[in-house]
Amino acid sequence: MLDNLRILLFVALAFILLLLYQAWQEEYGVGPTAMSMPQAGSESVVPGPVPIAQETQLPLPVAEVDADISAPGMTPALEELGPRATIVRVQTDVLDIAIDTRGGSLVDASLPTYPESLKTPERKVHLLTTDPALYFVSQSGLMGTSPEAAPGHETIYTAAQTTYALDDGSEALRVTLTWQNTEGIEVRKHFDFKRGEFGIKVSHEVINTGTTAWAARSYQQMIRAGYDQKQSFFMYTYKGGAIYTQDDKFKKYSYDDLGNKPLNISSNAGWLAMLQHYFVGAWLPAADQQNHFYSSAQPGNRYLLGSYGPAVTVPPGDSTTFESTFFIGPKLQRQLKALDPNLELVRDYGWLAVIAKPMFWVLQEIYDLVGNWGWAIIIFTILLKLVFYKLSETSYRSMAKMRKFTPRIQALKDRYGDDKQRLQAAMMEIYKKEKINPMGGCLPMLVQIPFFIALYWVLLESVEMRQAPWIFWLQDLSLMDPYFVLPALMGISMFIQQKLNPAPPDPMQARIMQMLPIVFTIFFVFFPAGLVLYWVANNVLSIAQQYVITKKIDAAK
Repeated sequence: MLDNLRILLFVALAFILLLLYQAWQEEYGVGPTAMSMPQAGSESVVPGPVPIAQETQLPLPVAEVDADISAPGMTPALEELGPRATIVRVQTDVLDIAIDTRGGSLVDASLPTYPESLKTPERKVHLLTTDPALYFVSQSGLMGTSPEAAPGHETIYTAAQTTYALDDGSEALRVTLTWQNTEGIEVRKHFDFKRGEFGIKVSHEVINTGTTAWAARSYQQMIRAGYDQKQSFFMYTYKGGAIYTQDDKFKKYSYDDLGNKPLNISSNAGWLAMLQHYFVGAWLPAADQQNHFYSSAQPGNRYLLGSYGPAVTVPPGDSTTFESTFFIGPKLQRQLKALDPNLELVRDYGWLAVIAKPMFWVLQEIYDLVGNWGWAIIIFTILLKLVFYKLSETSYRSMAKMRKFTPRIQALKDRYGDDKQRLQAAMMEIYKKEKINPMGGCLPMLVQIPFFIALYWVLLESVEMRQAPWIFWLQDLSLMDPYFVLPALMGISMFIQQKLNPAPPDPMQARIMQMLPIVFTIFFVFFPAGLVLYWVANNVLSIAQQYVITKKIDAAK
C-alpha cells in the first residue's frame, strides 16, 4: 500500500509539473513587438470612434442647476472641435509618457528602466500604445450638462510646451493643460509625476468666473484591445480587467465579460485595472466618494472599463478640484500598497495566495538584507526547512527504518507470494512492533507541494524577480537556466535522495522510481531558474538531514 501511495504521489507531482510547464510556455510563447514613442509636437491620431459609456441620467446635487449630466458619450464632430491636437512628451526617471492634448489622454507609455529582454536592452517595455493590434489608452475628463460645458476626452486642450523632463535635481514634475469656454469656465488639467514612482496624480482644477453655477462629474476609463493570447486550460497568467469594490472586493472580468455583461456597479471608493503579466494599468478615483463602474465593447475588438464619480456644483466665483491617480507600470508591491492597500491584489497569486503573499514578504525582507534574489531564495529555503525540521525528522526516521527493514519485507513477500492479505498482516505486524509509520515517508513531499506551487506563482507574478541575476551564468531568475546546470543538479540530487529511501519491493515500481529523476530533470529544464534553485537547495538540505538520520538509525541496535 505504501509503495502504491508513493507512486501515486510522484505521478501527481509530475502532473502538476506538466501543468506549470504548460503555463510557463504559454506565457513566454508570445514574442515582443517593437513599438516607437510618438514625437513631441506631432499631430495626434484619432483612435477611431469615441467610446460611449452606458446611457444613465445622473441628477445633480443642487436645485439651481436644472440640467442632467449623462455618462461620457459622443461629442461634436472632430472638425468642430477647433484647433488640432498635438502630442506632449513627458520623461521622468521611470516613465516616458505621451499625452494627447485631445482630452489630455495618455496614449503612449514606456518604461526606461525595464528592458523587454536582457538580449535587447535598448527596447523598453511598452504599455500604452495606439498601435491597432495592441491598443491600450487611458482617458479621463469631466461630464457637464452638455459637451461644450465641460472638457471630455475628445476636447482639445492647450499646452505651454510639447516636451517636459524631470530634472536631475528635482523630485517632482507638473504638466498642465488648459481649456476654457465662453461661459467663464476654465479647467486646468494637471499631471503630477514623482521621481521613482509609476503613479500619476491627475487633477482637474475648475475655476468658475462666470455668472451662473456650473456642475459636472469626473470620469476615468481605459480602452484596451482584447488581442488573443494562448493560455493553458488548467493554469495561466490572467490578462483582462479587474475592479475592487467594498462589497465584492477584488473581482476579475475577462474581455468577454466586459463586452457581453456591461458593468453597472456603484461602490464607495474602489478602483479599476487592466492586468497583464508583471504590469498593470489602474485608475484610482477619489476614495472619499461613491464611484460608479461601467464597461462596454468597442469596435475593433477593444474593451472599455471606466468609472465616474458624483456630480459637483461650482458656484460663480468659486473653484474646485477633481482628483484621481493613474498607475501605469510594474506590479511593485510597495508602490501599489502605498497608493491603496488593496491594490496589491493585482499581483494574482492564484488560489494559493494565502501562502504566496507571506512567502514573498519573507523573500523581500531577505532580499533587502542580501541584495540578491538568488541568495534570498536559498536563505528562504533554509528557513523553511527549519520551520518544518521536526516534521521532516519524523518522516525521515520512518523512511530510514523502512529502509532498514526492506530485506525482511522482501522475505515476507517471497514467503507469502500472491497471498496479499497475509502479506499485509505480516507487514503491519512488523510496523507495529518496530514503531514504523508507513505513511511517514510521504509527509515531506505532501508538505513541499503547496509551497512549490506557491513559489511558482510568486516567481511568475513578482516583477521584482524579473531579470533578477544570481551568479555567473544566471542573469534572469524568472527564465529557464540557459545552460541547464540547475536542472542537472536537481536530477542528481533527486537520484541521491532515492538511494537514501527504501526501494519498492516490486521490480516494476523500482524501475519507475529510477526513471523519475530523468523525467523530472526534463521538466525542470523549462522551469524558471529561481524555482529550480529553490528545489535544488531544498533537495540538498533534505539529503543532508536524511543522511544524518539514516546513519543514526543504521548504527542503533
